[in-house]
Amino acid sequence: MTSATLLVELLTEELPPKALPRLGETFATKIAEGLKARGLAPADAPFRTFASPRRLAVTVAQVASEAAAKEVTEKLMPVSVALDAEGKPTPALVKKMEAKGIPADAVGSFERRMDGKAEALFHTATVAGAKLADVLASIVQDAVKALPIPKVMRWGDGDATFVRPVHKLTLLHGADVVPGRVLDLDAGRTTRGHRFMSRGDIAIASADAYEPTLLAEGKVIPNFAERRADIERQLLAEAAKQGALLDEYADLLDEVAALVEHPTVYVGEFEAEFLAVPQECLILTMRANQKYFPLFDGAGKLLNRFLIVSNMQVADPSNIIAGNARVVRPRLSDARFFFEQDKKQTLEARLPRLAPVVYHNKLGSQLERVERLEALAGAIAAQLHGDVAAAKRAARLAKADLITDMVGEFPELQGIMGRYYALADGEGLVVAEAIQAHYQPRFAGDALPAGNVAAAVALADKLDALVGFFGIGMVPTGDKDPFALRRAALGVLRILIEAPLPLELPRLIDTAAAGFKPGLLGAEGFAAQLQDFMFERLKNLLRETGRDGAVIDAVLALKPARIDLVPAKLAAVEAFRALPEAEALAAANKRIVNILRKAEGTPGEPDVALLQEDAEKALFHQVVEVAPLVRSHVANEDYTDALCALAGLRAAVDRFFEDVMVMAEEPLTRANRIALLAQLAGLMNQVADLSRLSA
Repeated sequence: MTSATLLVELLTEELPPKALPRLGETFATKIAEGLKARGLAPADAPFRTFASPRRLAVTVAQVASEAAAKEVTEKLMPVSVALDAEGKPTPALVKKMEAKGIPADAVGSFERRMDGKAEALFHTATVAGAKLADVLASIVQDAVKALPIPKVMRWGDGDATFVRPVHKLTLLHGADVVPGRVLDLDAGRTTRGHRFMSRGDIAIASADAYEPTLLAEGKVIPNFAERRADIERQLLAEAAKQGALLDEYADLLDEVAALVEHPTVYVGEFEAEFLAVPQECLILTMRANQKYFPLFDGAGKLLNRFLIVSNMQVADPSNIIAGNARVVRPRLSDARFFFEQDKKQTLEARLPRLAPVVYHNKLGSQLERVERLEALAGAIAAQLHGDVAAAKRAARLAKADLITDMVGEFPELQGIMGRYYALADGEGLVVAEAIQAHYQPRFAGDALPAGNVAAAVALADKLDALVGFFGIGMVPTGDKDPFALRRAALGVLRILIEAPLPLELPRLIDTAAAGFKPGLLGAEGFAAQLQDFMFERLKNLLRETGRDGAVIDAVLALKPARIDLVPAKLAAVEAFRALPEAEALAAANKRIVNILRKAEGTPGEPDVALLQEDAEKALFHQVVEVAPLVRSHVANEDYTDALCALAGLRAAVDRFFEDVMVMAEEPLTRANRIALLAQLAGLMNQVADLSRLSA
């Protein structure tokens, strides 16, 4: 047996850039796992992943040409079936041995041991290890099948299918070619480098020589992470040389790293007159259409320069730079044309064109939705004591940019262009800002809408969607959420908590539902279902911040109407939990909840005249004494002080459960004691369900 580095490479046509990193990682991982599973590589054998626009490859260290032999024990059959009364093999055992190729004289070596309740025969044999030459092709084929490829293609006259045509297969163990056939290709040792900067076929001397050979002769940086890092280094260096900055380039960097094999960064330029167009339009067209990296000054203002990541390194890049400038100019001209044309019609004048645009076939048109948003945003702004007229105006115009040429070309600019067009129409800054911000937050970590007007419009937009789709039974299931309702729910919750806004969630839902035509929202119990959905999102959101699960459950069990008060209640419960009395009170509260759950009817007020035992009298008087203080703290939102005030009840509660039989035989006495416990539970659970803190 020999041990050496193994190389596996598929040389292909250009692979999908956005999928390339995942394809490379999956391909390499599956091959390494296949080798280790067959004993051809140690469990800790390192492997190196390679993924470039035209190749997927992996090198795995310490791969053996043949796995070590191993002993394998297998059950044959129960002794009662295998041996007759004289201990000789039965025809059934003989047949089994013949089928497995076990020699007839091996019977004496069989082991007898209990298998469950019956004794069975077991056979141990030494099995030869797998040979790399015999199994490598199937390991590679299994890795190909495991790739996350949604759609495959067939090429040429063969039957092989893959995400792109495959031209070469390289299988090298050390310096030796491992014979095998995958995707209708026989294994060899040749590959190809850069399309233009390299010669034709390149022979790989050994698996360890793969990467240095591609770098030196092929002009290819085959490792995706290293290629990405090289591009980033060049971009930052060139930006600094230009006295400029880059902004939000990570996603584009990933994509560009999957498009080039030998990256070189050059500086391009466009006419300064294009800067009169909103910079978001220019940025998007450069990034999305041309894969350029825009440059900015220290204040974040776009410059008329950009960085090009070329797949060519040449002594004189003037033709490359001029060619890219020539290509980008028509794109920028289109953006300028769209902007100038769109400004010729006001957002208000565009509103009638929303009437034929379907929002959802059960929820009406975009114009009908705008009318709902206008009323809902105004109602929310009124609750916030904000500018109702501004909120209604912003909501009225918020969707008008959907039918502009610019947004039609670049849907990502919806809201952003609405702000520019609103300002061009002479709308107030508050209205214009709210039009742009009403989509926020669009993703985790995104900024929130600033100010009550923008918050009102953003809440209206998200609540209308949530209430509408829940109201017609279109609820997210599993990983399916076609209308992004989870994102909308998280947006509402983040605005309420982080702004924070003193709004009641049930009232918001009811107000949003009132805007729909009578009878349209026919799903039974949708409002309660929506609240449960949002509290589940809130629970996950709070857990992501590191909050304790039991504390979260205790607070959210009461389904607080004011989401903005949840953080203060969580902090209060955490402080209460640290008190020495907390555990006993939580356990007592859990006991009380169980008693009340089993009690018949609704408990009334406890009657002091019916109190008999000293322990119940003491508890009654302490509850009466502490109740006003707790209620005052809760009313003032001093939740920590409210819960700490309950700590003084511990001794009285403990004594009550030690000395008093709650479920007394006498009906009036029993009912009175249950009423006392109900009063105590109501006092203890104003901030959170403390029983949830008990194990």
